Amino acid sequence: MNPIAFTRQLIDVESTTGHEGAVGEFLSRRLEEMNYVVERMPVEEGRFNVYARPKEVAEPVLVFSTHMDTVPPFIQSSEDDDNIYGRGACDAKGILAAQLAACERLRGAGLPVGLLFVVGEERDSTGAAVANRNPRGSRFLINGEPTDNRIALASKGALRVEVTAHGRMAHSAYPELGESAIEKLLDALAALRAMPLPYNPEIGSSTMNIGIIEGGRATNVVPDFAKAQLLYRLVGLSDPLRKAIEYAVGALAQVEFVLDIPYMRFVTVPSVPTMTASFTTDIPQLSAWGTPVLFGPGSILVAHTEREFLAKRELLEAVEQYEKIARHLLQ
Repeated sequence: MNPIAFTRQLIDVESTTGHEGAVGEFLSRRLEEMNYVVERMPVEEGRFNVYARPKEVAEPVLVFSTHMDTVPPFIQSSEDDDNIYGRGACDAKGILAAQLAACERLRGAGLPVGLLFVVGEERDSTGAAVANRNPRGSRFLINGEPTDNRIALASKGALRVEVTAHGRMAHSAYPELGESAIEKLLDALAALRAMPLPYNPEIGSSTMNIGIIEGGRATNVVPDFAKAQLLYRLVGLSDPLRKAIEYAVGALAQVEFVLDIPYMRFVTVPSVPTMTASFTTDIPQLSAWGTPVLFGPGSILVAHTEREFLAKRELLEAVEQYEKIARHLLQ
């Protein structure tokens, strides 16, 4: 197969999160044509993971995995002499193409490898969670995300927090009769911004982003409701940070932890350059699929942008590196 052409074909099938059905069907048909045994693993109506193994392999020891979904908006593919452009070029349709090309090489050498492509990574890892309830006995998982063709030593976790303040409505001409939820929320956020965050000498500090703020009724009404959604990137266990957040907010607002993806350390391979991923992946939800490795072509810095791209040279190098990593793990 031609990884460059196949990447463009994948990009041109719209698959923003929640709408992965068409790309799943496209992949399933292509893999069946390549003599793979293909299983459509249901996630919810119109959405499914794709698990595939060569017909001559009863149970893969090593599985390549990445996600089929992309963030919106859909952007069709294009290319020049050096790069492939379009939504999913590096996150993660170019990775998928490189993994399939590497799998074909390893299959030709008689090695027990397979493929797992999941939905929902960009939102909540729903597809990975379903896959984890349906493992296939593999001992190793090579997960693909844009790591600049370097193997990850670790990836930061994620703690998503909702901070909700309540007050009492009143006419804004008489604010003393009300209780402003927005002011309470602002005080809570100020306390959280001033709070020192955990530090890991190997990968640096945790970070915090206030992503969404909402609240109020009208400009002439003292607000009785306000909420903020925050995302912390973890460099260790979440429990100490949870307690610190609750202490900082105190009685100003209610704190709810709606998502907790752990910090992870990974297996590395000699002579492959390394990095640390500040982003999260599906790996914490795929523990039943084997010892994890994180590697992929492309830069996370251009993922989710209007001009997302993947260098052709890097894509072809990734095929070589995926094969090398897999052979090392299978020895």
